[in-house]
Amino acid sequence: MATWEIRIQRHSVQRRGSRARTVGTYQVFHDGQPVADFEGTPLAGTTAESRGPGANSPAENGRRVEARRYPLATQDGTKYDTYGYRESENPHLRPKPGIELRQTGARREILIHPGIGFLASIGCINLCTRLPDAAENISYPGSRRRVIALIQDMKRFLGNEFPDRNGRAIPNAFAVIEGEP
Repeated sequence: MATWEIRIQRHSVQRRGSRARTVGTYQVFHDGQPVADFEGTPLAGTTAESRGPGANSPAENGRRVEARRYPLATQDGTKYDTYGYRESENPHLRPKPGIELRQTGARREILIHPGIGFLASIGCINLCTRLPDAAENISYPGSRRRVIALIQDMKRFLGNEFPDRNGRAIPNAFAVIEGEP
């Protein structure tokens, strides 16, 4: 049975004024083997998340999720969507591309989605190229391309196991998060 994973290793916290973000690295794996890219878009890079420590309860706690393994699902929302996202790099148009983490305790709508600026949301995971320091912003077009590549790679690798519509569990697809800096 084929297994698709995105592995996230958190390594530091960056502060800009009163705001903080957790920075890590990510890499996509097919059956335990790292994958370089999807049609030229890297499947490895940097992540940005909320401040820590990780907490899956109570709901709306303003923190990042706990470090552990989460099953993934397609997202069916007005802000983020796996199938019906807008074909535009305009960060103001919705829905944007996203994948949902499941089994997050009291937390709901914890997603991997594009980021912009310092950090795009609380509890979710934003993909980007690199964040060498707190002054560096997340570029929306690049972040969006990375999330779409993630979704398309998952669809291709899992084939018929990937759900044909939103709001469904994705068999054998996981986000593995490590580290509590």
